[in-house]
Amino acid sequence: MSNTLPSKSRVQSIDVLRGIIMIIMALDHVRDFFHKPATLGNPLNLATTTPELFFTRWITHFCASVFVFLAGTSIYLMAQRKSKEELSSFLFKRGLWLIIVEVVILSFAFTFNPSYPFIILQVIWAIGISMIILSLLVRLPYKVLFVLGLIIVFGHDLLDYAEANRMQPVNFWWGLAHFDTYIPQKLFGDHFLFVIYPFLPWTGVMIMGY
Repeated sequence: MSNTLPSKSRVQSIDVLRGIIMIIMALDHVRDFFHKPATLGNPLNLATTTPELFFTRWITHFCASVFVFLAGTSIYLMAQRKSKEELSSFLFKRGLWLIIVEVVILSFAFTFNPSYPFIILQVIWAIGISMIILSLLVRLPYKVLFVLGLIIVFGHDLLDYAEANRMQPVNFWWGLAHFDTYIPQKLFGDHFLFVIYPFLPWTGVMIMGY
């Protein structure tokens, strides 16, 4: 029996779960726009929140992680009908395109400034760079990738202790990889970078899905 999947096949349960995640995330963003205290306080603060507000924020903690995990699962399913070379090329190009979308389109959407004084790296960037990294790793055996994913997912928080003991801001590359901060990092001139989603933990989640 062949282990390859038909070229047009889709696993509908994955698509349904993705749709549910997007609906929940849309609910969270709508709350940000229409519920004024959402940007002034913490919806998870039990002293000030309401059950409805708490739940609409709490449940979104599962959205990005499940979405990125399912991206890895989809890549695995794609690997059943593509060669390693084809899969690597696809992931690299798709990841690069997502980073361009994040930097060029979404950063402009947040600032409406064509000079791009602020480059904002959020979840689309994290997915894109994770795809590029995975494009380099797909040639490794699955067991090696599984162990690597476990190390990243369950071990990356150990880096928090090193960060907590630092007496100065983290450097540029460390910020991209692990340290999420709303403190702008200067690129050049009057241009700054905001790293909202560092890529290392999300790369680990995608590897685990794969």
